[in-house]
Amino acid sequence: MRYIAPARESVDPAVFTRWPLCGWREYNAWMQGAHWPSIDELNAARPTGQRERFIAQTQELLGDGLHYEQRIAERGDIATREANWHDLFNAFAWLRYPSLKRALNAQQMAGIALMGARERSRAQYALTHFDEAGVIVSLRDRALLALWDAHDWYGLFWRERAAWLDGRAAIHVFGHALLEHALTPGKLLVGKALVVVGAGEQGCPVSACVEGIEAGLLLRDPLDLRPLPLSGLPGWHPDSDTEAFHHHAACYQPRREGREYPLPILR
Repeated sequence: MRYIAPARESVDPAVFTRWPLCGWREYNAWMQGAHWPSIDELNAARPTGQRERFIAQTQELLGDGLHYEQRIAERGDIATREANWHDLFNAFAWLRYPSLKRALNAQQMAGIALMGARERSRAQYALTHFDEAGVIVSLRDRALLALWDAHDWYGLFWRERAAWLDGRAAIHVFGHALLEHALTPGKLLVGKALVVVGAGEQGCPVSACVEGIEAGLLLRDPLDLRPLPLSGLPGWHPDSDTEAFHHHAACYQPRREGREYPLPILR
C-alpha cells in the first residue's frame, strides 16, 4: 500500500523529537514552521559551489521529455514538487550529502546508457532502494555483524543496546522516504543498509560509500543491501525501550534460508 504522508498542519510535533527526524534539526524551521520553504530558500541553502539546483516540478518542466536523472546530470536541475514532504526530504539529502546523491545519479545515468530510459537493471533498483530507504552503519565492534547476519534482532537491539549509544555502532540516515515515513507516529521503520567497519577510527563512512559507489563496487544488486529494523534502535520507537518489543516487533523478520550478505566495507 502506498504511503500517504500526513498534511503539514496535522503532523504530531512529537515525531520531530524522535529519531530519525531529530537528527535533522538544522532544518527544523522548514519541517515545523507554518509554511513550506520556497524553491529559492532551498537553493539558498546549497553548499558553496554545488552545481545542482532545485527547480519547481511543473507540467512545462516535465514536457522536456527527459528522465528525472538525466535532468540532474545534464542540466543540474533537481525536479522538486512544492509543498511536498517526500521532495522536501529529498532536498535535505541533497543539502547534507551532495557527493552521495551525485554518485547515485552518475550510476543511474550509466544504467540509462545501457538499458535506456524505460528499462531498469538490478543495479538501478539497488541504487533507488538506497536513495529512498538507505542508511549507512559504521561499526567499531565487528561482533555485532554476526548478530545482524543471523537476524538476531533481540541480541542486536536489546542485549547489545549499549552499542548503539556508546559509539560502537553509529547510523547515518540518508533515504528520504524513511524521513517521510517517520512523520507517522509509531510507524515501524526498516532501512536498507551499507556497512562500514572501522570508519569510526580511520575515516568517514559516508566517504567510503561514495568511493565504492563511484567505482561501481557497491549497489550492484538489491540483495547487496542489508535490512535494518530501525525501530529497534534506542529512541526510534515509543516501545523500543521495553524488552517485550524486541520479542515480537513486526519489523523483525527472520533470515531467509540461504540468504547471505556481502562483506562490509573496511576502512
